[in-house]
Order: sequence, then structure tokens, then C-alpha cells
Amino acid sequence: MQNDAYRQAALPVRNRIYRYLYEAKDFCSRQAVANACGISMPTLYQNLSDLMAEGLVRSSGEEQSTGGRKAQGLDIVPDARLSVGIAASEHHLRLIAMDLRLQELAYRVVPFALVEELSKPNSTALVRTLDAFLDENNIDRSKLLGVGLTIPGIISSDRTAIFNAPTMNLKNVQMETLIRGIPYPVYVENDATASGHAECFVRGEKENLAYLSLEYGVGGSVMIAGEPYSGDDVKSGEFGHICIEPGGLLCTCGKHGCLEPYISPRRIDAAFGVSLDEFFRGVEEHNADYEAMLYDMLRHLAIGINNIRMVLDCKVVLGGFLSEYLQPYLHILRQYVLSGNPFLSDADFVQLSVVPRHITPIGAGLSFIRDFVAGV
Repeated sequence: MQNDAYRQAALPVRNRIYRYLYEAKDFCSRQAVANACGISMPTLYQNLSDLMAEGLVRSSGEEQSTGGRKAQGLDIVPDARLSVGIAASEHHLRLIAMDLRLQELAYRVVPFALVEELSKPNSTALVRTLDAFLDENNIDRSKLLGVGLTIPGIISSDRTAIFNAPTMNLKNVQMETLIRGIPYPVYVENDATASGHAECFVRGEKENLAYLSLEYGVGGSVMIAGEPYSGDDVKSGEFGHICIEPGGLLCTCGKHGCLEPYISPRRIDAAFGVSLDEFFRGVEEHNADYEAMLYDMLRHLAIGINNIRMVLDCKVVLGGFLSEYLQPYLHILRQYVLSGNPFLSDADFVQLSVVPRHITPIGAGLSFIRDFVAGV
């Protein structure tokens, strides 16, 4: 079935070849590529010649042989093109440069008061920060496909405005005031939506999943058969604002009892004034206050997960920088989920992201890579 995708007549032959090599998990001989794409060897060689001349495909060594001539392998050139992703939060920018296989070439966290910068007329602070990042890491601008930017808030469907970003205190901000002066193609997306796209892209399966982003702001995205479901008003996946405790803790949105204030890392910072590293180290050392906070966060997270599962009946994948600390406690979280849902025999549908680090800035820059692969 998988090979059928590379035989589609609607796709140009060179794109079929490139996509097959890009998605391949194992050694690719020329004969294997020709068979998978349903083309003759002369047609393969003609297109490979062009792809290699453009620096997009290369030879990749030889297959082990049990006798006779060894087959020469093929692979894409990962750094033929590059993308940059920027994840904006209240006080920082996280910037990543990556190649076509999403391999990290450079990463940096930069203090950045976005709200303050937006209040300045004609501010070019973002582009200056971007240029410094590219210069410091010797990023080849001639290979740069574009710059992706994520915002923890609701973005207009035409990507021209930020309707509301509660954790950043932004409302009805025109995007042009933020990206002014960036001399590359720019794509702006909600942070959790971009992360959900990255999760599905790396998994490589057209599956249903709900992605729950656990960062200072808590959000999410819904993926149906690998494609995003945005909703009628592009507000799907706002899981952080599911009410789980009526009249409970105050949320950044102004309401009380949302999921976000119970499971956001902001809660840890507000209670103890420590970093996540310090907090989880304290949990490991059996600090009673830290343990009580963690278990309470996990219990409330389980309530949110069960609500999502009841509505969508699919995998719930936890991502964002808080999720990077949750592996040792995943079994406890699953027990809480199981105990709160009468229709489950197990809670294996609760999973951690397969992108272990920096998924939000990776998701920011993914759009350009995905478009490039589709258009070769």
C-alpha cells in the first residue's frame, strides 16, 4: 500500500523519487526506488541526474552483499535547504535552525519582551535577533527556505493578526508589526497547532490524535488522519481552557477553573520560584511539597485527558517542555486517567511526544520543509 503513493501518475516523477528517498527508513538501491515509483531504470537515471546536479540527492554508500556486486545506495542531501523556527513566549524567543530532516543545526533561547517591543513604533528587534542568530551560527542564508514563527494564542485564518494571546497579554495585533523587516518568507502559526503538525510529521502515520502542549500556556491541536482539524472559527484544540474545576484557580484568560492554571509550569514557578530542573530534582529527592504539587498537577491533567478522550476517542499526545520531564511519572498519570474513566481497560493511548526536545520551534519551521519536499 505504501508504495502505491509513489506510483501516482499525478505526481511528477522526480517528486515521486525524492519523496520516496525522503521518507525511506532503510537502505535505498536504485532498483528499489524504480520499483517503488513504478518507473523504468532509464527514467530513474534521467531524473536522478537532475536531482544530483541540483544538490538534492546523493550516493550513500553500498549495501552489504552476500556475493556479487554491491548495490549503490541513494539518499537526500539533508542540508540542501534549511529552515528556521522561532517560538515566542512572554519573556523569551526560542530559535532553531534545522535541515530538511529536522536535525538541529543551532538552537538558542533569547530573552525578549515581545509586548514591550510591539509597543515601540517601527521596532525591528525581531529581525535583529534573527540576524544575530544566523550570523553567530554561520547559517547559509542562500539555503534558507523561510522563517516560521509561533505565538501562544489565536491567530486569524489569513495569518495577518493575533486575535488573542492571553499569556502574552496581546489582543488584536497586526502581524506586520511583529514580522516587519524579515527578508525571508514568514509563516505564523499557533504554537500548539505547529507542534501537533510536527508530531504527526515525525510519526509519519496518517493517524488521529489530540496533541496537548504543556508549556506556560496550555493548548493543543486535533489531527484527523494526519491532517489538522481547525474548527469553524479556527479555535479547535484550546484544551487549556476546558473547565475542570468550576470556580477554581484563575486562568490567564480571565476565567476560573480552566485546565491551564492547574498544569502549567507557571504554577510551579508561582508556588516555589524554582526552575523545572530544580523542581523535578526536588521530586526525585522526595521533597514533600514538590511531590504534592506534582501529583495534584497529574490528577488534574488526567481529568483534562479524559475529557479530550471522551469527545475525540483517539490518542492523546503530551508535548511541550513540561512533557520532557514526565517519562518517570507517565505510569502514575495513566493510573489516574484509568481510574477516572469507566470505559477504559488501559490508558496506553496517553503518550509522550516522539519529538523529545524543542518541538514548538521545530513545528514553527516545519511548514517550509513540508512544502519544499512536496514541490521538488
